[in-house]
Amino acid sequence: MNIHFRKATVDDLDFLLQLETAAFPIYQQTAKNSIKKSLTSPFQEVILAEDSSNKVAAATLFKYKHMLRIYSIGVAKEYQNSGIGSELLAYIKTFASTHNFQSITLEASADNTKLLNWYYQKGFKKIKTLKAYYKNSIDAIKMGLPIGHTIMEKENKNLIIIDQPYAWKAMDIKATVVSVKDYINNPTYQNNASYRVFNLCSSYKYQSYGYYVSLLASARGQRAIPSTSTIKDVQIANVVQSLSYELNDQINRTLQKETESNLQLDIYFGQTPLSKYKGLAASLYQVFEVPLFTVNFVKSDKWIIKNIKALSFKGFKDTQLDFMYSAAQKHFNKKRYNLPKLNNYSYDLAVLINPYEENPPSNKEALDKFQKIANKKGVYVEFISKAYANKINEFDGLFIRETTNVNHYTYELARLAFAEGLVVIDDPWSILRCSNKIYQHELFKKNKIRTPNTEALTKNMFNDKVLETINYPAVLKQPDSAFSLGVKKVNNKIEAKEELKALFKKTDMVIAQEFLYSEFDWRIGILDNKAIFACKYYMTKDHWQIYNWNSDDADKSGNHETLSIDQVPEQVVNTALKAASLIGDGLYGVDLKFVDGKVYVIEVNDNPNIDFGVEDQVLGDQLYHLILDTFIARIEVLKNIRHINLTKS
Repeated sequence: MNIHFRKATVDDLDFLLQLETAAFPIYQQTAKNSIKKSLTSPFQEVILAEDSSNKVAAATLFKYKHMLRIYSIGVAKEYQNSGIGSELLAYIKTFASTHNFQSITLEASADNTKLLNWYYQKGFKKIKTLKAYYKNSIDAIKMGLPIGHTIMEKENKNLIIIDQPYAWKAMDIKATVVSVKDYINNPTYQNNASYRVFNLCSSYKYQSYGYYVSLLASARGQRAIPSTSTIKDVQIANVVQSLSYELNDQINRTLQKETESNLQLDIYFGQTPLSKYKGLAASLYQVFEVPLFTVNFVKSDKWIIKNIKALSFKGFKDTQLDFMYSAAQKHFNKKRYNLPKLNNYSYDLAVLINPYEENPPSNKEALDKFQKIANKKGVYVEFISKAYANKINEFDGLFIRETTNVNHYTYELARLAFAEGLVVIDDPWSILRCSNKIYQHELFKKNKIRTPNTEALTKNMFNDKVLETINYPAVLKQPDSAFSLGVKKVNNKIEAKEELKALFKKTDMVIAQEFLYSEFDWRIGILDNKAIFACKYYMTKDHWQIYNWNSDDADKSGNHETLSIDQVPEQVVNTALKAASLIGDGLYGVDLKFVDGKVYVIEVNDNPNIDFGVEDQVLGDQLYHLILDTFIARIEVLKNIRHINLTKS
């Protein structure tokens, strides 16, 4: 019998009540209110088994939090003795295994010898007798089945999906070769969002098996290679041209010595038999993530991509097959992780750092805290550099702890990670919005958020008369300045003209802002539109800024004072929250001044400092927990885990 499973909804309540009455004696029946709660509980599953005509045949209810406990397995009368109960139990075992539960427990009536024997046959053992467990004083037998953790190394979460598994000859790779039918129907692959699915079906045409494999992988929260969007993208010439735009320089630089006007480049798992084009092949695979494809280039004035076509290995010649298998082995067998063998991490978080950066957003002690606490939460942390960009799809999340900028690889990596389906902080849109003070000036003005009097000065429209409209002293800011760099204080028109002359060599627009003196600036840390830390950053000695880069002191920043949120004036917190909400729901540091009873927003920063001994002085480890919990929650939403929970309990 062809059985498939689905989660029950409130619409199934009547059937579930009928099944309770038909399948269980009165003393074991679950009340209507209890079933309704189960349907919406974050820690309970109600799973229905349906036949090929979508008629519900059976149901199971099990609870999980710290352990997994079966409440019931009920089979409709006309479907009894057909093996459906065994299939439901297999589903529960798979759920327990993939969610790292060590055992399954249940209670069964001591009088129901047939049921007890059935569970014994399935491997359950008696734990103890529960006296008068049911309402009519009938005893229950508590039973258990050890599962143990399914310790699956990250390399072994790779699935290669092909039409005919026997056609794949390379067996010594860290990937499981699965048939299309098995991938579609086997509960093992339906209920684990950690798989990476390499779709090698012979066709990706709309509504073909290849198309549906990628579509189902996406619905299951798994990473599909190629994704359905990529399948469509490579079929549209204009989209191919648009996506490859950033590679134009590399393409023309690499192909400059080619004498022909046409070139075909075959790419297998990011590698090509033409060694001189190795770098270009890797870049193309990063943009067009298709396991096997060919790129056709043409040259008129310059080289461009004519088209991209997915390949099926079934039509390869022996030499092509040999290289393809070799490329697959390199791709799947490369040691990407250095995990302790006994540890089992649920998710992988890449933390981008630059060990040579003088003023990183997190000091070493803070990074160590992130890693230590993440590991305890079941999140594996790997510190990466920009050289790791082509491996970013191996992670579930990216946490940028390097100073960001739009015209910088930090933005490019954030954009790539987001496109690969990772949870990214900072997300690329936050980097775009926070990196430019011109944008923030317009945004805050439109939304009536008080800032120091601000003017946007334009290079081509600038003249001396503009300088007369500015109130001095004033602060001139390069739009993408950070850490007080590119920020100049001017006391008069002459100084302003001189500084603007230098700034306009770098940018076509400059911000001129009223200088408001304050002993310190407020910094409110915000995550998920909630305030999580508050600091007073004091100006450096005998200087008007928090940072004095011309100081001879080793520490070029002023003092700080960290406070709990309830110690901050309410209007400061509320203004910070309003300003940050206009940017997004990421991790931000809002800089404000509180002068003469009025709150002024200076700017909203992405990638705010989280330093050990500064921002964490009040919350301590809890600050790191908050940030990591956000990553976990967002990853689970992305993988449909957190969403499923919310619709279950």
